[in-house]
Amino acid sequence: MKITSVRPWLIKSDASYWGEYLFVEVTTDEGVSGWGEITTTTRLANRALCTILRQIGIAVTGEDPARIEHLWHKIFRSFTYMGSRGAAVECVSAIDIALWDIRGKVLGKPIYELLGGPVRDEIALYTHPNQAKFTSKEAVVREIRDIVESGHTGLKFDPFPHQGRTADGLSREQRDGYLDGSMTRKDEREAAELTALIRETAGPDVDILIDAHGRFDVPTAIRLCRSLEEAGQIDWFEEPCPPESLNALKQVREKVSAAISWGERGHTKWDFVPVLENKLADYIMPDVTWTGGITELKKISALCEAYYIPVSPHDAAGPINVVAGAQVMMTVPNFYKLETSEWNLGKYDHLIDRPLDVSNGNLKLTSKPGLGVEMNRDYLQANEIELG
Repeated sequence: MKITSVRPWLIKSDASYWGEYLFVEVTTDEGVSGWGEITTTTRLANRALCTILRQIGIAVTGEDPARIEHLWHKIFRSFTYMGSRGAAVECVSAIDIALWDIRGKVLGKPIYELLGGPVRDEIALYTHPNQAKFTSKEAVVREIRDIVESGHTGLKFDPFPHQGRTADGLSREQRDGYLDGSMTRKDEREAAELTALIRETAGPDVDILIDAHGRFDVPTAIRLCRSLEEAGQIDWFEEPCPPESLNALKQVREKVSAAISWGERGHTKWDFVPVLENKLADYIMPDVTWTGGITELKKISALCEAYYIPVSPHDAAGPINVVAGAQVMMTVPNFYKLETSEWNLGKYDHLIDRPLDVSNGNLKLTSKPGLGVEMNRDYLQANEIELG
């Protein structure tokens, strides 16, 4: 069996927070194809990745898709002198996931069976409230109660207003091109009030996870985390500072009591080693579509296992992101919870051949081979964004 093409599918979709998904299809000369995903958070990045993927497709055409480890390194090392992080690793991730999908289909096994077999029957989830619905105290209560009643035992939200939004909806940092890392006292107070309300509504048995989205400087992050600790129990404080400085992360960690979660913007196992060695995080949250695919997520999970650190994969995109992360977590002893963007994942139904089963706050994978889902090609073709 040989690879015949790598095809990016950039799709417009209302189901995406950013209005787009970027899927990748790897095809072979025996008619077996596999699916990956690489959705980013900007239109510029999605389009740049499509161009890179087409060039990678030329480089791997004729290769044996079963040589997953070999192809991971071939693609990764081809970018070494141009920077082997960021876009390069995201492309590796998408193709790696697709290769595992192909391998599972060829062998007639779900991917988790190829990674050592399951250590659990289903995947515990944490999810997000729809904060656009937070128009009143009563609306917040309704949204949180819906999540709790759905069976989820963990929820995550960003209580901090994105300051300086312009008429076109851009935040100040998107408009000006830099982060100043600050937060007003008024916004800090409102964030604490919202957190206290959500804790009161969710009750003591639901994990409350705070996402700072890597937006704050050191003193602001410390101040905000302490404020939320006082407002109500929080179970982690995620990405307090931009990921470029581990020293900043260390300063925050030394001054707060809440557990620290880090990793959605980490690329490859090498980014995670200093975080683990320096005891900078209590939870590690790699994104399978950004950190190096299924191959790398399994390795990062094993590193974390050696430090007794739970792994909780990040997910901010489409159904392949969810399922690929879940396939790995079925085999990981030190798994915490898998992220989903909403408690009801019906928004993915039109993209795939069968709805994802997230009843009672847990994802149930099927025993179908590969990823266990197929993309709806008719929908992709009808909604593909033409790039020329």
